[in-house]
Amino acid sequence: MDAPSPPDAPTTSAAYRVLARKYRPQSFDALIGQEPMVRTLTNAFESGRIAQAFLLTGVRGVGKTTTARILARALNYTRAGVDRPSIDFTEPGEHCLAIMEGRHVDVIEMDAASHTGISDIREIIEAVRYKPAIARFKVYIIDEVHMLSNQAFNGLLKTLEEPPEHVKFVFATTEIRKVPVTVLSRCQRFDLRRIDADRLVGLLGDITARESIKAEPAALAMIARAAEGSARDSLSLLDQAIAHAGAEGVTADEVRAMLGLADGGRIIDLFEQAMRGDATAALATLETLHKAGADPVVVLQDLANFAHLVTRLKVAADAASDPAITEEERVRGTAFAGALSLRALSLAWQMLLKGIEETKLAARPQAAADMVLVRIAYAADLPAPDDAVRQLRQGGGSLTGAVPTAPPTNGAGHGTATSGAAPTMRRTEPVTMASGRGAATARAETAPAGETASALQPEPAGPRLDRFEDLVALATQKRDLKMMHGLEHHVRLIRFEHGRIEFEPAGDMPQGFTGELDKRLREWTGTRWGVSVGRGPAAPTLAEQKQSARDKLVSDAQNDPLVLAVLRQFPGAEIVDVRIRDAELKPEPAPADMGLFDPEDPGVSDFDDR
Repeated sequence: MDAPSPPDAPTTSAAYRVLARKYRPQSFDALIGQEPMVRTLTNAFESGRIAQAFLLTGVRGVGKTTTARILARALNYTRAGVDRPSIDFTEPGEHCLAIMEGRHVDVIEMDAASHTGISDIREIIEAVRYKPAIARFKVYIIDEVHMLSNQAFNGLLKTLEEPPEHVKFVFATTEIRKVPVTVLSRCQRFDLRRIDADRLVGLLGDITARESIKAEPAALAMIARAAEGSARDSLSLLDQAIAHAGAEGVTADEVRAMLGLADGGRIIDLFEQAMRGDATAALATLETLHKAGADPVVVLQDLANFAHLVTRLKVAADAASDPAITEEERVRGTAFAGALSLRALSLAWQMLLKGIEETKLAARPQAAADMVLVRIAYAADLPAPDDAVRQLRQGGGSLTGAVPTAPPTNGAGHGTATSGAAPTMRRTEPVTMASGRGAATARAETAPAGETASALQPEPAGPRLDRFEDLVALATQKRDLKMMHGLEHHVRLIRFEHGRIEFEPAGDMPQGFTGELDKRLREWTGTRWGVSVGRGPAAPTLAEQKQSARDKLVSDAQNDPLVLAVLRQFPGAEIVDVRIRDAELKPEPAPADMGLFDPEDPGVSDFDDR
């Protein structure tokens, strides 16, 4: 690093061009990750259906300004034998170099962040009347167009809708929602996508090869992840990594130190320790990372990213082929995916997201991160709802999960999962019962020894409810009209078995309904129930099922030839009810509290002549 420069080394950095500028795409073929836009523009240029205004939107660094210049180049492409707009840049045209370098007289680039007023737009409106000096089209490229004032937007509308034939507009913005809809409706919009991490890794690998720079694949994967889909950001980080690493080449350790990231293996160790409930080891690992210079917020973010990776590996088998993940992440992540439940991973993800925000705002980030890990480790020690209910029914016993066996570790202390052997982890599913493990454990931990045993004894058994309809019938038998109405109108059933009910709320569910249902179930059945509210494939409410059946009867009646004849004889008549004479097919009458009429009321006729 301290060796003198070679004799032919430049003494100034004035001639150096950063990689983001040196390798800026010069044609549509060189744009990566924007295939839908390229296809649309290719077909438009071939058919001659070229819009008068284009709007490019996307996050920073995906190529909006570069695409605008390539568009201007295509619009003004001219060479020997070709005098029309074209995207075939096999040979440089007369105006290509000047346009791509941003110095062409007929391609005007304006930064709306510094030219926001109506006076700047008036200059454009006055200038569009004059034909281009040397090119085919006069192209106006307005970057960050959302920064224009309302007056500026309004002043541009008429010219934008009916510009002269020799004028084209290209807008670029990162805040598409701030652009008025009146402008959006006058432009052909293209949403430039974030570039996938594997595409960025390939781009970085190609550039390092062309620059004759050694770079580890793991280092390039870190840079690609840190860039978050931005090609310019990835090249800027690569530039920084090359300067940081020096002659030794770009290594994963150097990139990790440059970005302030924690060691990937240590992050996986920390994830394993937290998920198996070993709070002591987790806090020790976090302390080691903190002393090594890792930011507690970054550590939690890395943990969240790894939890997301494990979840992807569990639900999508092809996630393991992503080149942006390291071999250690792939092997150990696959092992964790086989050992942990989706509920455990989802709970860890939610706690980490909340913990990241808390740590950012905390006066002592290290202490806040410690508390996040303690919460995750404690949640890992909770049993699944099914296990808690089963243990309580059996009259006590431990309410904690089984102690796991950690995967073997190598000499460096990082766990390594062997092929075919997954780490044994606790079942870390969250307890969602309204009254279950939480209340029972509190009593078991605080009550005297004599009271603890009696508190955990099963209550006297009552009627067994194997179907949801049995519960509704029991509520009717108990004459609890309020509960019966709630069960029929506000419960979309997801899962039901004796001792457990999971449902999705429907309609305007009364406050405290879940707790009241749990209380009634314990009173009526003498059994502790797990009552949970969830989201997922749910059946319609009983009221919705009855209404659907009634609607079908009315629909069938409307298609009956005899009924149609009656309706034609009495214009304005409507079907208000359908009564089935066969007792077996007759639907059950609706409860009085549903607000419907009594179908047996002789005062209600089948047809209401209005």
